[in-house]
Amino acid sequence: MPIGSMYENGTYLARNPTWHAEDSPWKAKQIINMLRRNHVKPTTVCEIGCGAGEILRCLADEYGGDVDFSGYEISPQAYEICKEKERPNLHFLLENLVEREAAIDRAFDLVLVIDVIEHIEDCFGFLRQMRTKGEFKLFHIPLDVSVESVLLGFILDGRASAGHIHYFTKETALAALQDTGYTIIDSCHTCGYIDLPNPRWKANLLKIPRGMFFALHQDWAARIMGRCSLLVLAK
Repeated sequence: MPIGSMYENGTYLARNPTWHAEDSPWKAKQIINMLRRNHVKPTTVCEIGCGAGEILRCLADEYGGDVDFSGYEISPQAYEICKEKERPNLHFLLENLVEREAAIDRAFDLVLVIDVIEHIEDCFGFLRQMRTKGEFKLFHIPLDVSVESVLLGFILDGRASAGHIHYFTKETALAALQDTGYTIIDSCHTCGYIDLPNPRWKANLLKIPRGMFFALHQDWAARIMGRCSLLVLAK
C-alpha cells in the first residue's frame, strides 16, 4: 500500500485513533510562545494538515473572536472529527490547499505546518508551493535522526505507525526550508517526550536524565538522545 494513501483510506486513524489530539494543547502553547516572542499578531491563520483540528481549537480559545482560523485536511476521517469543532471564527475544509491555483488562493497572515512535511513524498515541491499561502509560516518538524535512534535501530519506528518517510536533523530541516526559498526568523527545539505524560514507567524514568541534558544543551540533547522536534518561524 502506498504510504500516502494511509491518511485517506482510514489506516492512519486505525493506528492513531485520537489523531494525537491529546498533544495539541502542548503544541498550541509552543506556537503561542513563538509568536509572542517574535511579536507576530496574526488576524487570519490557517493550518495545512490540521488532523483532528485540536491545535486550532486551542488557539481559537486563546485568541478569541479577533482571529479567524481555517483548517485544511485531506483525510475524510480527520475531517469528520474536526468539523464538529467549528464555530464562527473556526472553519475546516476537506481540501488540499497547496494544490489550489495561486490566483484563487486566500492570503493568510500565518500558515501552520505542524508535523506535516515528514509525511509528504515530495516535501521540497510542497514547501515551494506553500510559500505563497501566507506571510508568516510556522513549522514543527520531528527530528528523527539522532545517535540513539541510529545506534539502537528504531529510526524507522515512525514509518509504519505514523507515516514518517523523511528523517531530519536540525541542520537538514533548516536547510530544506532555506533551499526552497524561506527566510528563517526564529527556531527552537521542543521536546514533547519530556513535557508530555507517558503511560510507560520506563519512559517516565528516562525523562529525568533527558530533561537534565535538554536543559543543559538542547542541540546536543537532540543530536544524541533524540525524541525532539524543531519549531521554526519563517517568511
